[in-house]
Amino acid sequence: MEEFLLAACFIAIPWIIFHYITKWKTSASITTDDEALLEELYNLAKRLDERMDTVERLVGQDNPDFRPARIQHDKAIDNAPLRELEELLAEKKDARK
Repeated sequence: MEEFLLAACFIAIPWIIFHYITKWKTSASITTDDEALLEELYNLAKRLDERMDTVERLVGQDNPDFRPARIQHDKAIDNAPLRELEELLAEKKDARK
């Protein structure tokens, strides 16, 4: 009985503690599936933005008084964060290879 208590105190309890610490640390990181989903969502958002630009351009041709309420297409200041994100995605793809 004494050996069991000794094993429980010095082996089982620290093992359980370290096991859950490891689980806690790994659950806080982004998995490759999450990265793939984020990249897919980013590409979808880019395509939708291009479609909105096309629709606004077509409506603007039909109605000269039309002024889009959203960010203007291809402004350098608006596209800077997108370029940074595209560079990060390219670096990630290169690192995987």
